[in-house]
Amino acid sequence: MPNQAQEPRNTIEPVQPEDFLPAVIHCKMQAWRLVQLCATRLPGQYELSYSFAKGLNLRTLRLVVNEDANVPSITQIYPGAFLQENEMAELFGVRVTDMSQDYHQRLYRIARETPFKEKG
Repeated sequence: MPNQAQEPRNTIEPVQPEDFLPAVIHCKMQAWRLVQLCATRLPGQYELSYSFAKGLNLRTLRLVVNEDANVPSITQIYPGAFLQENEMAELFGVRVTDMSQDYHQRLYRIARETPFKEKG
């Protein structure tokens, strides 16, 4: 029987805050490359998606945190994440801690602070 090419997989995996960094480290150890970070608003919360690729497969870790929660930076694992983490912090107000390069709300020239964060 000839070798059949495996279909690319695209998964979204919910992850709890306490399991987040171990899951990211596991991705790094398994040679997944970081593709993108995405933040979106939920009522009183953030939904954060961290996508990794390996070959044609895409794996997204989905983290939901309260608006006032601290989210650990992944820049010690994936150094290139600093731009997207700064973007999440500046545009959405996500509290990303321990970034290797923190722009302190100066990544973009924007007229309004955290424009994608709901104002209460």
